Amino acid sequence: MDPIRIDDPQDPRVAAYLDIRERDLAGRQGRFVAEGKVVLDLLLSTGRFAAESVLVLENRLAGLEGILRKAPADLPVYVATSAVIDAIAGFHMHRGILAIGRKGAPQPVEALLDALPARALVVVLVGIANHDNMGAIFRNAAAFGADAVLLDATCCDPLYRKAIRVSVGAALKIPFASFTDVADFTATLDRRFYRQSALSPRGQTDIRDARPSERLALYLGTEGEGLPESLLARLHTVRIGMAQGFDSLNVAAASAIALHHFSANRD
Repeated sequence: MDPIRIDDPQDPRVAAYLDIRERDLAGRQGRFVAEGKVVLDLLLSTGRFAAESVLVLENRLAGLEGILRKAPADLPVYVATSAVIDAIAGFHMHRGILAIGRKGAPQPVEALLDALPARALVVVLVGIANHDNMGAIFRNAAAFGADAVLLDATCCDPLYRKAIRVSVGAALKIPFASFTDVADFTATLDRRFYRQSALSPRGQTDIRDARPSERLALYLGTEGEGLPESLLARLHTVRIGMAQGFDSLNVAAASAIALHHFSANRD
């Protein structure tokens, strides 16, 4: 593919990249921004989401040759100087590698569950509103071989730019879907023979004693309030033991410990 030089920050061909931080808040009408070399590689290689275009700092282009070979031949690749890219983005883009992807139609939870293997480990998120935590949980899910992430309606968007960046592209790799009614969702997992375990500082079972299951759904809640009491009452609860006088971890750190335990002890 032949790179297309951009000299004017207002060139309509790169309008989707304008004022990135403001667009983060306002929304992108079905698009998302992928940032950095590793994330671009995952966007182009996994095939889960369609890439619309790439915008690259001119002195980074040569180092992306192998990655860009994975893209469709007609994918526009725009190149620009540092000053032009900074003017387009609205701040200094020190990484100098951006791409626009399309979200596509959301996958229903039932369809995602149908596609999972007989032995499945899924992460269920309730009320995770912090993009750093969302990205870190997706990164941990990918690192420890989780098969999917399922989110309730109060969670933030895993395809928010910062969440994708913190996940190091795992949000573009791990299948995910959203659900609206928690009670209906837990009943759906019951019908599919999932053991449903919730992390809580007051959990009934120390995680070191928690048994593995062929199908496991691991629930994580927002920091501070945690999972709703009504949900905890319906699920098997596990705790991560820690030093006396301290009873909680950042939810992303807790997810790493729990996923390591359950992935290492899968049947």
